Amino acid sequence: MYQLIAFDAYGTLFDVYSMGELAETLFPVNGQVFAASWRDRQIEYTRLVTMSDPTPTGSRYYRSFWDVTVLALRYVCKRMGLDLKPEHEKRLMDHYAQLVCFDDAHSVLTTLRAGGLKTCILSNGNQDMLTQVVEANGLAACFDQIISVETIRLFKTAPQAYDLLLTTFNVAKKDILFVSSNAWDALAAQWFGFDVFWVNRQNHPFEELGEPPLYEGKSLTDILSQITA
Repeated sequence: MYQLIAFDAYGTLFDVYSMGELAETLFPVNGQVFAASWRDRQIEYTRLVTMSDPTPTGSRYYRSFWDVTVLALRYVCKRMGLDLKPEHEKRLMDHYAQLVCFDDAHSVLTTLRAGGLKTCILSNGNQDMLTQVVEANGLAACFDQIISVETIRLFKTAPQAYDLLLTTFNVAKKDILFVSSNAWDALAAQWFGFDVFWVNRQNHPFEELGEPPLYEGKSLTDILSQITA
C-alpha cells in the first residue's frame, strides 16, 4: 500500500515521557508537572520561531532544536521557581540526548524493512542529536534516511517541513504514510496530504480542529496490523 513510512522521533520512537522520572528526582513533587511544562514550552518555541518569519530561506530566528530545548528548560524552571543548578541542567540534557526508544520500535522497524518498505525519520531535532539518539538505541540500520528540519530552518508544522519527504525520496504523497504520536503533528501532516497513523499511547482524544487521521493505534505495533490488513 505504501512505499515509504516516515516517523516522527520524539514521543513517537523515543520516550520523552521518561524525562518526568528524572525530573522528579531533581525536583521532588514538581517533576511530572515540570516535564510536561518543559515539553509544551519547547514546542511553543518552535512555533514562535517558525510563525514569526516563515520565509523560503528559513526563519531568521531559527535556533537548533537542542538550543530550543535548553532555553525551554531554563524558562520553565524560572517560571516554577525551581533552582536549576548547572549539574541539573547537564543531567537533564544528557538524558534527553540518550532517550530510550519504546519497546516496540526496533521490531516494528525491522518488520517494515523486511517487507521492502523504505523508512525514515522526519523530526524537528537537529541532525547531530537525531544521529546520537538513533545510534544510542542501535537503530541506525533501520532507516534509509534521518531527515532534520534544520536544513530549511523551519520547524513542523510548516508545510516545508513535510515537503522534505518529497524532495528526499522519489515518492508521491499518496505512497507515504506519516507516523506520529503528536496529534498536532499528525493533523498538520494530514493537511499537507499524507495518510497518517496516529500513535495514541496515552488514549487522548484527537484534536477538535480538523478530521481524525486515517489510522490510529495505541502502539507502533498496531501499524503492522492496520496497514497490511
